[in-house]
Amino acid sequence: MADIAIPERIPINLIVNGERRTLEVVPWTTLLDALRDRLELTGTKKGCDHGQCGACTVLVDGRRVNSCLTLAVMKDGAEITTIEGLARDGTLHPLQQAFIDHDAFQCGYCTPGQICSAAGLLAEGRARDADEIRELMSGNLCRCGAYPSIVAAIEQAMSRS
Repeated sequence: MADIAIPERIPINLIVNGERRTLEVVPWTTLLDALRDRLELTGTKKGCDHGQCGACTVLVDGRRVNSCLTLAVMKDGAEITTIEGLARDGTLHPLQQAFIDHDAFQCGYCTPGQICSAAGLLAEGRARDADEIRELMSGNLCRCGAYPSIVAAIEQAMSRS
């Protein structure tokens, strides 16, 4: 039986929450695992690990991405924004404040992915009303059923942007 060679680690550079980070990862390391396990940014949650729940949503070059389905090596040189990087100079991002204002969470597990996805939604500029928000946020699941409050929070942030 032949020995199977273990792939070498690949160096990658990411700009994470405005800070340049260099990592060496094996080719199959997901962006989610690189963020959580290597960079200790645990705000991004591992939910289903199959791209079905949205708990792992982060922004990659401003676009919302399921980090559990994205290999870290594919994002070499990319700008990554996690929930930890949304606040600026001690001030919450308008979406973070809106989620608090509308009590748009219960257990909170999905909240980082919901907020990052909503930030991408606002940047896309495609949602005009609650129905479109619900449709465009449909990839982010909330087991607690906080959807009405989540939509209200996004509407608030939309009205202020």
